[in-house]
Amino acid sequence: MKDIAVILENRPGALADMGEVLGKNGINMEGLCGIPLKDKAIIHILVEEETVARSVLEKAGFEISGVREVIVQDIGQIAGKPGTGGKMARKIGNLGVNIDLIYFAENNKIVIGVDNIERASAALAKQ
Repeated sequence: MKDIAVILENRPGALADMGEVLGKNGINMEGLCGIPLKDKAIIHILVEEETVARSVLEKAGFEISGVREVIVQDIGQIAGKPGTGGKMARKIGNLGVNIDLIYFAENNKIVIGVDNIERASAALAKQ
């Protein structure tokens, strides 16, 4: 799975426009987070088929600011338990890996963007 960062106008209906374009093309946003930035917004979407999603968005006139591989981990067994997020972040941080993106996705998943995906993945695989 990949995270696509899309730059939208910070106005009513902009997110709906993007969602409708993806939906009409059979693309599911499996995760989503947004950050306002003055007159723009950075929207991160998690998708299965990054090349198709990117193509569809660009053809519709949306600006893509980046695409990256992310860690997608099932947290169903630990969701809602105090301290578990901190423990996950500590495992990654103890290896000197920086988390620069994090958000929840459907089906009890968490999406984590890091500066070293191999080391972070190995840290989370350890029990």
